[in-house]
Amino acid sequence: MIFKKTPLFDEHINAGGKIIEFGGYGLPISYSSINEEHNIVRNNVGVFDVSHMGEFSISGSGAFDLLQKTTTNDISALKIGHAQYSLMCDENGGIIDDLILYKKEDEFLMVVNASNRSKNLKWLSLHKGNDVIIKDISDSVGLLAIQGPKSRRLLNEISNIEINKIPFYRFKNGSVNGIDAMVSRTGYTGELGYEIYVNSDSLVDLWKSLFIKGKKYGLKPVGLGCRDTLRMEMNYPLYGMDINEKINPIEARLNWVTKFSKKKFIGRNKLIKIQKNSSKKLVCIEMVERAIPRFGNNILFKHKIVGAVTSGTMSPSLKKGICIGFVDSKISSPGNAVSIDIRGKNKSGVIVHPPFYKSGSLLN
Repeated sequence: MIFKKTPLFDEHINAGGKIIEFGGYGLPISYSSINEEHNIVRNNVGVFDVSHMGEFSISGSGAFDLLQKTTTNDISALKIGHAQYSLMCDENGGIIDDLILYKKEDEFLMVVNASNRSKNLKWLSLHKGNDVIIKDISDSVGLLAIQGPKSRRLLNEISNIEINKIPFYRFKNGSVNGIDAMVSRTGYTGELGYEIYVNSDSLVDLWKSLFIKGKKYGLKPVGLGCRDTLRMEMNYPLYGMDINEKINPIEARLNWVTKFSKKKFIGRNKLIKIQKNSSKKLVCIEMVERAIPRFGNNILFKHKIVGAVTSGTMSPSLKKGICIGFVDSKISSPGNAVSIDIRGKNKSGVIVHPPFYKSGSLLN
């Protein structure tokens, strides 16, 4: 199999990582077991290699206007040192990608999904004027996600940044183990955590030094498998599974990052119409019977098919099957009993309030 490699590819092999293709890259799905790594992040601290993500530097006098036009959130709320979760939509309101936007002194940093890197760059370039400079800096950026309740204690010990003073969705520049870095209090797990941006040439040195300093905190490398179970327990969508260009923010319950108070953004007019009459909604379903729902399984209400599962797993934290999926808006209320068709057998479940897991250290 031919795939791209992050600078840490050999480190993953040496650590026993089981490599799969994801977003065009060879990345570890796990080193030990998904359940074990899931619990490492929930209880101690784990480190993910997320250097496959795409990063764009967007600057120039027209950068603000371009991003206000192409993203759904309101970037006028962004101050220097702030980060913002947002979406890019097409004219029909379909989600081109979900992303994080960072406001620096002289530029914006946009972080996008690896599989959408080329598509996003073309979309932004299509809408930019001569007063905007867009640089794809993905290959020069190394990115680690250090996640878990002990992440702050570890980073406090090895960084010259006042880690305690970084609020949720904020970032600071400084050094980690003597390596120049941008440290952002963001993540995809529901736990207290940080994402560390460094020059890709420094990534291997940072990775190796982390395990020396992090040993006493139980730091372990963790893979894509537990990244998926962790994000599902928090009802965080995965592009290509739960959201795509055929899904809009209203259906995906991402209204909170869709600011209709903005006078103009691409897809706004269509989304206003959809908001008044949305036919389906993304819901969280906990299994009542012992069963593991999977992508594509039909969801039934009173023996009629009303939707389908987009993501499903056995929750390591809840010890029960959980899934995310779209159902008819009329039956999307929490408390409604549904069933999932799993290999021809209907297994009982119930629609619940998100997230599934409510005991994380995210805001500690």
